Amino acid sequence: MITRWTLLTVICAAGVVVSLAAPATGGAYAQGARKRKPRAAISRSAVSTPRVSLINEAGFKQLLTRGAPPLDHPLLVNFWATWCDPCREEFPDLVKIDADYRSKGLDFVAISLDDVADMKTTVPRFLRSQHARMPVYLLDVPDPETIIQMVDTTWQGDMPATFLYDQSGNVVYKHKGPIKPAELRAEIDRLDCVASPEYARSARHSQCRAE
Repeated sequence: MITRWTLLTVICAAGVVVSLAAPATGGAYAQGARKRKPRAAISRSAVSTPRVSLINEAGFKQLLTRGAPPLDHPLLVNFWATWCDPCREEFPDLVKIDADYRSKGLDFVAISLDDVADMKTTVPRFLRSQHARMPVYLLDVPDPETIIQMVDTTWQGDMPATFLYDQSGNVVYKHKGPIKPAELRAEIDRLDCVASPEYARSARHSQCRAE
């Protein structure tokens, strides 16, 4: 079992051994870095970077509970890091899901396992390259095992990892490894107050939103 994400190496869910000492220079990360050139046609607000905040164990627990159930919205939580190749590969799909479901009632947060020293450099640079808009937290705990047990006792700490909570705070979907977008969207659509465009126009969805 992986008890600390700060070990010299970590096995990502896709079976790739990733070194924490130096993030990969290829793939989506490098492509995003090469594309970061000023464009007169794009305003600064259009490429603004989500604020990255530190979150400790107490803060994470509060994030999951979000007050007493029933909650207003379902919650989608993704654990990732810029040094994790499968994490970077799936991130564009997560950005699209956030954009499609945010106005329909889905709360989505990304929990980064990057080093705290990268909070103002590597992490926001990657988020900007992905045009990410969801809240992003960087986990700052002495032992990640406490977070693993809090989320899912069967989770070994491999990444990426995605968990969907319903309005009662129960995990209704979990996936280790890069998400399958259609599968995740189907699970989100099953939850009340979050739906596909067709469902959003239905009487049932209007009543749910009014409540």
